[in-house]
Amino acid sequence: MNALRYENQKLSLADLAKPGADGEAIVRVTFSGICNTDLEIARGYAGFEGTLGHEFVGVIEELPADGALARSTEKAQRDGPLLRRGLVPGQRVVGEINAGCGTCDLCRAGDPRHCPARTVLGIVGRDGAHAEFLKLPVVNLIPVPDSISDEHAVFTEPLAAACGILEQVSLTKDTSAAVIGDGKLGLLCEQVLATTGAPVTLIGKHQSKLQIAARRGVEILTLDRLKSEKGKFDVIVEASGSSSGFDLALDLVRPRGTVVLKSTFHGKTDFDAARIVVNEINIVGSRCGRFLPALKLLEQERVDVESLISEQFALREGVRAMKRATEKGVLKVLLRP
Repeated sequence: MNALRYENQKLSLADLAKPGADGEAIVRVTFSGICNTDLEIARGYAGFEGTLGHEFVGVIEELPADGALARSTEKAQRDGPLLRRGLVPGQRVVGEINAGCGTCDLCRAGDPRHCPARTVLGIVGRDGAHAEFLKLPVVNLIPVPDSISDEHAVFTEPLAAACGILEQVSLTKDTSAAVIGDGKLGLLCEQVLATTGAPVTLIGKHQSKLQIAARRGVEILTLDRLKSEKGKFDVIVEASGSSSGFDLALDLVRPRGTVVLKSTFHGKTDFDAARIVVNEINIVGSRCGRFLPALKLLEQERVDVESLISEQFALREGVRAMKRATEKGVLKVLLRP
């Protein structure tokens, strides 16, 4: 099978054997989405080598043999809400990307996102979704409602990451919120925060991207208009993908406000810790969210993902697609195996 790989500091298309089940489900990938994390991994972030990609929608090709599935089901019953009942070959699915050990306290509580022994699809110890086939534990797979197209379902993982903010921070219609970053994740975060009724401002530097939000009636601000906004916001979500975004967030948040950090990138960030202490700012790291709230938003058409699709490429053109995803003005690039 074809797979887009990062190995020995090089990005290339490889011809690999189809993965063996080994007690997990095999999924034939329909679409995968190129994420900023993929681009950062290709720059050295996380030290990962293997098949890239963690955003996907696909069709179940193969389920574990009865014995392995029974063991998986028994473990899932201990783990609680991650059990997926009634999955059958041919069913469309998306998949939560963290595969836990199944035995630690976090996994047994039904949340493997911080299992110390976890693998993460296309990021840590597990080949990813930019391939014709992938494998994941059965408990990670979630059926896709018929009303959601493949092109929209592939956004489930990044949309879930945006929804994860609401697991960590409470917003109401009286909360002033802003999102720094007008890229794919920033545009999704802005939409998710707006579902709470809170007034949301999107801050960025690309007019073409900001206008996507402006057409929905969202207030937008360019970087050159921020002098009057210092200390204004209760909650800031930093999703710029740049180390400078953190300092800007500290400028804009009010004393005792909250900064939610979403950006992941290769390299370190320098910051003035005294500002955080003196202004008593809450710093929240935010990574993965649950898939079911994201699928519900897609099913109810409460978010616009269609406007975020820039181009589609065949998987065999994956190297070129990755390069295209880095270019100015480009949003989501999808791959078709």
